[in-house]
Amino acid sequence: MADPSFDFLKSKFHISKETYVILKRLSYRRKLRTGEDIVKQGAKSNKIAFLTSGLMRAYTTLETGKEITKNIFTPIAFVGAFSSIINDEPSIFCYESLTDSVIYEVDFNQFIEIANSNIAMSNLYNRVLEYIFIIYERKQLQTASLNATQRYLALKQGIPHIDNLIPQYQIASYLNISPVQLSRIRKVLN
Repeated sequence: MADPSFDFLKSKFHISKETYVILKRLSYRRKLRTGEDIVKQGAKSNKIAFLTSGLMRAYTTLETGKEITKNIFTPIAFVGAFSSIINDEPSIFCYESLTDSVIYEVDFNQFIEIANSNIAMSNLYNRVLEYIFIIYERKQLQTASLNATQRYLALKQGIPHIDNLIPQYQIASYLNISPVQLSRIRKVLN
């Protein structure tokens, strides 16, 4: 039987079945309910998650109460407070499940301990970091070069039914526009 997680990791990061077995032994399958957090803003984290179903987001709440959504994660994606993990400091973002989701969590310290003595795991770590960097670079370019309508259409292309899955204010926050602006964009497009 095909394993989509292995297929993804093999296609993106060229891992062997042996490396996948090690990774799977390190991971813990977890079902999340809508609204459940895996990392709270202001808390330290030492876990990396691999999202296999559902939607998640990374957001921060400003002192004014305004939420800013940094990212919306779709399967298959790596989710985690990487700055918190790497720098051993509180996360500035909250990582929340937007829909019922399934993740595989890995303790970063255990992963690094193995990666320090296993070249295949070390190579996987490097490739994952490169992959995450490229994704963020593309997102920055999209944010800088597309207008709000184009960003909304790109989001809908990636998540076709997003309007039915999460509240409009979360979509607007991700697009860096107000809910009123989003409403106007949707009205023009419909």
